[in-house]
Amino acid sequence: MRFLKTALLAGALAVTALVSAYAQETKIGFIVKQPEEPWFQDEWKFADQAAKEKGFTLVKIGAEDGEKLMSAIDNLGAQGVQGFIVCTPDVKLGPGIIAKAEANSLKLMTVDDRLVSADGKPIESVPHMGISATKIGEAVGQAIVEEMKARGWKPEEVGAIRVSYDQLPTAVDRVEGAISVLKANGFKAENIFDAPQAKTDTEAALNAATVVLNAHAGLKKWVAFGLNDEAVLGAVRASESVGIAPANMIGVGIGGADSAINEFKKPAATGFVGTVIISPKRHGYETALNMYDWVANNKEPEKLILTSGALAKRDTYEAVRKDLGIE
Repeated sequence: MRFLKTALLAGALAVTALVSAYAQETKIGFIVKQPEEPWFQDEWKFADQAAKEKGFTLVKIGAEDGEKLMSAIDNLGAQGVQGFIVCTPDVKLGPGIIAKAEANSLKLMTVDDRLVSADGKPIESVPHMGISATKIGEAVGQAIVEEMKARGWKPEEVGAIRVSYDQLPTAVDRVEGAISVLKANGFKAENIFDAPQAKTDTEAALNAATVVLNAHAGLKKWVAFGLNDEAVLGAVRASESVGIAPANMIGVGIGGADSAINEFKKPAATGFVGTVIISPKRHGYETALNMYDWVANNKEPEKLILTSGALAKRDTYEAVRKDLGIE
């Protein structure tokens, strides 16, 4: 009888140990809205890196619409996940996402796109990591200022093409960030010209910038900035079409897109001198670590973390991409 009791006790302790080990296993979800896009693939890659380093399980799910997202959250709950990061397909789903997370006892953090309430205001109670459009614009402006100084340009003799797509708030924030730095460094407001795009591609930017350049032919030196690399490349192509030499054009884009990298690879330098590359590394790696700390150590992340980017130029882009973890 004593032997039986001992065996039963040992068995019970073993089961308890197994249950305890299972309970202590950290599982974190990472839901993205466009799983096929390189940006989100890279976020997952860096989140995997964090999981490997810390020893937690990462559950990755793609959810292209609201219905799939709600189902994905239930899926995470069923798998014993304790918290998740999400880039939602629709920020207006905010209240529903929060309710679904609470129903499954899941901690919640958002990345890239911030949840909004029914009145359209950001939901500040949910920790969020996003991209600061203003900071990126300021980085563009600073890069232009530094290049102007290196060339010995006087701000009053230079025209600026604001390739604009004002339908998109992010685009406005980016160009206004650049303008604020230009003005702070002596750039004349009357020399900043708006070039509205019909679309956010290179062709639309070329057409818009050509109008500006032809209307102000008296200015011989130009700078250009906009929402993305395509906007600035369009302005650079426009400058070439009206006979402005690369030495008299300074364009700095945003994104580090293939089109920008291809421009750097050309045998001769063009008026496209740089791009502020936005890296997915922090958005995948750091959010995953933050969620791990929250789940494992009860250390809640900051409510709002805003990232910027890194300037890459013709002679530095390879090193910058490597440093940012971009293949």
